[in-house]
Order: sequence, then structure tokens, then C-alpha cells
Amino acid sequence: MDSHPPPRTSFKLILGSSSVARKHILAEMGYEFQVMSADIDEKGIRRENPDELVMVLAEAKADAIISRMNISDYGKEDTEPTLLITSDIVVVHEGIIREKPSSKEEARQFLKGYSGGHVSTVGSVLVANLKTGRRYGGLDKAEVYFHDIPDEIIENLIDEGIVFNVAGGLLLEHPLTLPFVEAVVN
Repeated sequence: MDSHPPPRTSFKLILGSSSVARKHILAEMGYEFQVMSADIDEKGIRRENPDELVMVLAEAKADAIISRMNISDYGKEDTEPTLLITSDIVVVHEGIIREKPSSKEEARQFLKGYSGGHVSTVGSVLVANLKTGRRYGGLDKAEVYFHDIPDEIIENLIDEGIVFNVAGGLLLEHPLTLPFVEAVVN
């Protein structure tokens, strides 16, 4: 008789984000998860390179969340593994990193700049195993090309307010934005 228990295939998930889109992705995949927000000053963390910036921000979010937890509870032998997922994304337009717009004027400038042009998106995902302490991260990049976006659509997006919650004021899957996306190239 083998004295070792079979390997565990179950785990708990913590989404380290208040992003509606990220919650939706995990829910659509059928996962149950807890949500914890990092509440960090993202603008206080700067890097010139967008790849570095999004990874450093995902790490900082994980560190902030873990610092508020009793992490020793997660390392106990009989405890189910818990995975903490954090991430970040930026939009790069004409070589400039764009995060969440801070005013209507900035959001308007961002969106008008995308009209008839293109942007790059750089996203990171970090998965921290709270039981083992191991972390794995990766990047995802895409080029997004736009048709001309009418001023009326830009103003409607700004009035709705959603643009202030997303990197570069850009929510591709939004019903007002989607018709003006010409192509997304990974």
C-alpha cells in the first residue's frame, strides 16, 4: 500500500484585481475565486520600458496583497494550494506609455489619437503560489488598429466614464469601441 496521498489537482484562486474584465474572464471559465484589490499607487512606480513596467506593477500588486494576509496559514502541509493572480496592462501610443486617463481632456486626447491609427498593448500576468512561494509571470503584446472614431463616440465613452478605469482609456470590447477596431494582431 502506497503511503503517499495522490497529488492534489484542486486549488483556491485569489484574483488580485478589481477589474470587471478580469473577473468576467475567470467567471466565464467556471472558476470560483476571491477578489482582493492591491490598492497601490501605480503612478508612483515608474519604468521607461513598458514590458518592465507591467511586470513590476504586477509584482507590486502581489506584494501588497500578500503583505495584508497571514501568509503562514497558506503554507501549512494540509492546506489546499492557493494561487494569487495579479496583472497589469498599458497602452503604448507613438512610443509613450499610457495608463488610466486622469481627466476628460486627457481621455479625449488619448482616444482622438487612436482614431485612424494604431496602438500597442502590453499586458502582464503574475501567478503566485501562496503555499510554495513560487511566482511565474509572463507578457502578452498586441497591436490594435483603428478606423476613424467619430467625435460623438469619443464623447459618449468619456461621458459614460468607463475610460477612466482602463489603461489608455481603451476598452476594446466595449460596444461603442468595437465597431471601430480594424484589427488586433498578436
